[in-house]
Amino acid sequence: MSQVFGQVEPAVFQAYAFWVAVLGLKMLLMSVLTGLQRGSKKVFANPEDVTPGGKLKYDDPDVERVRRAHLNDMENILPYFIISFLYMFTNPSVTVAVNLFRLVAVVRICHTVFHVFIPVHKFRGMAWATGFFTTVFMGVMIVLHFL
Repeated sequence: MSQVFGQVEPAVFQAYAFWVAVLGLKMLLMSVLTGLQRGSKKVFANPEDVTPGGKLKYDDPDVERVRRAHLNDMENILPYFIISFLYMFTNPSVTVAVNLFRLVAVVRICHTVFHVFIPVHKFRGMAWATGFFTTVFMGVMIVLHFL
């Protein structure tokens, strides 16, 4: 019987750890960005947070744009963390794995840029789709490997 869980190449794990850390920090920064946006607009979601000159508001379009980008991160990056982790155990090519990890991180950062800072739907959609289908590819490779 073949070994199901093989050794992970150190270069693959190093790339995984690096890019997962980058994306984890990016997600943490989205929380900070939401707070900064609330502060600059002086709109707050909790009555105790309202500052002088501020107001309680739950639907500011600029704050909600950042929150939607953060939600999209949670919907896509968190599954990517799990799937890419498991993908390392399929004995992938080092070059392929490293570049897949890099690709997802770069397009997720681009997705945020095109969602929050430079709202261009076409580019945001391409960034989302690239990350999504790259993660799907890794998921399919996992399923096929463990059949």
